[in-house]
Amino acid sequence: MALAKDQPGVPVVVEVLTSLRRHGVQPTDLESLIRPLDELDVRGFALHLPLDEQGAGTKVKDVISWASRLTDAGLSPHTLWVSHLSAAELAQVRTTLSTTTIKPRVGTQLWHGNREHFAVNATVLDVHEVAKGDRVGYRQQSAPKDGHVLVVSGGTFHGVGLEAPSVSRGLTGRGKAVARTGLQAFGKAASPFWLAGQRLWFAEPPHMQVSMVWLPGDMAAPEIGAPLTCQVRMTTAHFDEVFGL
Repeated sequence: MALAKDQPGVPVVVEVLTSLRRHGVQPTDLESLIRPLDELDVRGFALHLPLDEQGAGTKVKDVISWASRLTDAGLSPHTLWVSHLSAAELAQVRTTLSTTTIKPRVGTQLWHGNREHFAVNATVLDVHEVAKGDRVGYRQQSAPKDGHVLVVSGGTFHGVGLEAPSVSRGLTGRGKAVARTGLQAFGKAASPFWLAGQRLWFAEPPHMQVSMVWLPGDMAAPEIGAPLTCQVRMTTAHFDEVFGL
């Protein structure tokens, strides 16, 4: 290892390859690590585990199996950093590996945050009354019924309308995915903006800095400057202002 040669004694954490199969040392490479790691300050080993598992206890077994492999290879696993384990799974690992310090990696929880402790709001920038059939937006979509078009802060620059591909599981999940695709084929897409407990629909795909949404005629139009609740994916969101930190 070049690091052992160039910077002997530098502190390192060695990641091993779990069933996630993203990064890490493979079991077949452990023996070749012994001599290079002797020249480094090994603080422990890291296991990046998957979110889902195939069968009960798979992730726990993965951690215990790796601890055994490391011990058999002569690499003392005195400290293991593990990710995506529940409190019960973490307790089980600590009980089984009682002589090893188990440290949970909690970056995902910190990054996503607890939604009970923060709120995301957009601002109403403009309000336009429309009649059924009126054309709006770049794509000139027709209003489905009488009501209003709201122009609100928050566009693709902020992460509105952006989402990562997801895995649909079970008939219900796949059915919802098919329904969303079908609605989008007819120009209908639910927005992340809410007013008075009701989710609003995009009038057209979000613009870079703003979005245009339909407001049904039976709902009172908000004042310009009023806030709208916004539910966005925290890993793709970019905010104009952050308060309270």
